[in-house]
Amino acid sequence: MSAADIPDSNPTVLSFNFHDSTGASGIAADIEAIVSQGCHASTVVTCLSVQDSQQVSSLIPIDDDIIIQSARAVLEDTPVAAIKVGMIGSEEGTQAIHEILIDYPDTPVIFDPMLVASNGMELAEDEVVETIRELMVSQSSVMTLNSLEAAMLIPEADNQNAMMQGLMDNGCEHILLSGRREPSEAITNTLYHNYRIIEQYEWPRIKQEFYGAGCTLSAALAALLAQDLDFISAIREAQDYCWQTLKHASRYGMGQHQPSRFYWMTEDEE
Repeated sequence: MSAADIPDSNPTVLSFNFHDSTGASGIAADIEAIVSQGCHASTVVTCLSVQDSQQVSSLIPIDDDIIIQSARAVLEDTPVAAIKVGMIGSEEGTQAIHEILIDYPDTPVIFDPMLVASNGMELAEDEVVETIRELMVSQSSVMTLNSLEAAMLIPEADNQNAMMQGLMDNGCEHILLSGRREPSEAITNTLYHNYRIIEQYEWPRIKQEFYGAGCTLSAALAALLAQDLDFISAIREAQDYCWQTLKHASRYGMGQHQPSRFYWMTEDEE
């Protein structure tokens, strides 16, 4: 089925991600970011979380058969223009998503591995990280990740460039490396492709602590690519959108702030 078979429909982005009951990250973040960019969001939940605005207490993976059945039900009914993959949660879930992706080689895949929480807590066991490295990196049109996650995926590397080379050796086409964790006044994100730096982007650092920024960025990028925006423009627009959501972020609990993904709705009031 093609998009032409369904008149007057916005492009669909399929998101594989975990459920965060606070609404800051995971599936909830993906839906808001995708819709904010003018696309329709379809979702497959990969695991459940017990968490608040301060920390993740536990993760409960969804059965891999449910992941496969849920994804195929959407993909066989709806033309999907882009696929976003976030936290997976288990080896079996990773294998299930890989099984799906190899059947759709022409659909762009935006992969935000979510191996580390915003407070530095690791979210994936070694076996899951290794399975992601073996099966998911090669399926990714673009990966969005930070230096801690890159080090987990390519532990043999002794510097940042070696980590990026390792990911590209494993088959990733593009990498947008976040500089958020680097000790600097501004944040510099770096885009890699073909074993070299394509572009660097500098953004003013906002002082608050956030959770949900990575999901916001990767989901917005998936939605922009789903609308056939050229890759470089999509990368920049997704970052600008994400920065604006952080600039207008709100603090709903006692911990970190969460992005305001429909920030323009209240700009006039402010």
